[in-house]
Amino acid sequence: MAGTCCKCPASLSVLRRSLSVAPRGGGSAPRSLLPGWRVGERGLQEACRPSSAFRPAGSYRRSSFLCLSYQESMSDSLRTCYLYLNQTSRSFAAVIQALDGELRHAVCIFYLVLRALDTVEDDMTIPLDKKVPMLNDFHTYLYQDAWCFTESQEKDRQVLADFPTISLEFRNLAQEYRDVISDICHRMGGGMAEFLEKKVGSMKEWDLYCHYVAGLVGVGLSQLFSASQLEHPEVGRDSELANSMGLFLQKTNIIRDYLEDIQVGRAFWPQEAWSQFADRLEDLAHPEKLESALSCLNLLVTDALRHVPDVLAYLSRLRNQSVFNFCAIPQVMAIATLSSCYNNPMVFKGVVKIRKGQAVTLMMEATNMSAVQTIISQYSQEILQKVSEGDPTRDETLHILAVIKEKSAVSQSSLPARTHHMSPMYLSAAMLLAALSWQYLSTTAAQAQGPADMHGGQ
Repeated sequence: MAGTCCKCPASLSVLRRSLSVAPRGGGSAPRSLLPGWRVGERGLQEACRPSSAFRPAGSYRRSSFLCLSYQESMSDSLRTCYLYLNQTSRSFAAVIQALDGELRHAVCIFYLVLRALDTVEDDMTIPLDKKVPMLNDFHTYLYQDAWCFTESQEKDRQVLADFPTISLEFRNLAQEYRDVISDICHRMGGGMAEFLEKKVGSMKEWDLYCHYVAGLVGVGLSQLFSASQLEHPEVGRDSELANSMGLFLQKTNIIRDYLEDIQVGRAFWPQEAWSQFADRLEDLAHPEKLESALSCLNLLVTDALRHVPDVLAYLSRLRNQSVFNFCAIPQVMAIATLSSCYNNPMVFKGVVKIRKGQAVTLMMEATNMSAVQTIISQYSQEILQKVSEGDPTRDETLHILAVIKEKSAVSQSSLPARTHHMSPMYLSAAMLLAALSWQYLSTTAAQAQGPADMHGGQ
């Protein structure tokens, strides 16, 4: 068996990067980087983080009671999985718990399995001759009740050390869910292994890399939605639209994380793009290269925007309110982040963020198709106003923005109705409440276990 594993009785641009928001007060983005934050999470997490602005006295006590009541019907192993979900991402703990029925557990386990896979890929202390077989074989570990890996140095290493708990709950899922999760894990692991030993060269390779690490997440989630019968089978069958959902998020994260990545020796911007403007990718961070850097940045933002029409088409098919919220919120966070990044020198100097208040507003509003269309249209208009006359990709940018404007103006009469038992506003508030609940439990666990036992918290 590849990798250094243990046999123990017991003990996730999707899921690689993250969208972020600025600290309350809306100052300029800090130069320091925040290591270890992941795919599509920062905006949600920061928006859900308690502050005096919306934390009434006693709110922790009420929130924890609701969360503990919800957990009463869970097995110990499933309760542990939700704890790991909270430790690795309180933001996703919130939106996953808002999903309806058994889909909630399936998505929780899907997230943790992919988080464990991603942790193997990210761990630079694992030699390639061990890491590649681990990635290729990872899907088989789902059916090995004692497999775990205890030598990871990554922040989220507990999902590998206690993988038997996660794999147990995976095997407790219905067959249709297991088939989806195992298949996506297999395909993603193979793709990750492929790109460990090669750089992202062409724009097509950029699409392929993003497909492996994020597009497949969209495909898998869509198949889970359909398997739960909360969504029409067509949602799970249309892998092209589902892939675009993941690619839009992943490309946004890669674009925004330029400086963070090059400072740790990672390179995800495609060479076909940056080689038009610099001899080396890291040269774009030099002040004298700012004009070239912005041209490259705008080219990549334009490429990411071409997925927006597919995002709109995908979201318009969703009928279940909880699924819609789960899918729509990261997408509006992404378009807001792209608008902040476009033609912004800060991408090469620090961290580009959207404000906490802005993130909260997006969470509360992105609960119906009309609102999502309006949000996307507004941020597209912001980008349009920043397009300069001399930008090399000006024509391409104007074209895709025109297409987005047209798609955002679809007649509301053509949109399907969604089924829900709670108002959209209540569902958004529930997500915030769930985040507070999980944060309370996480803090309590940290006090009980000691700081050395807590490696998550995102």
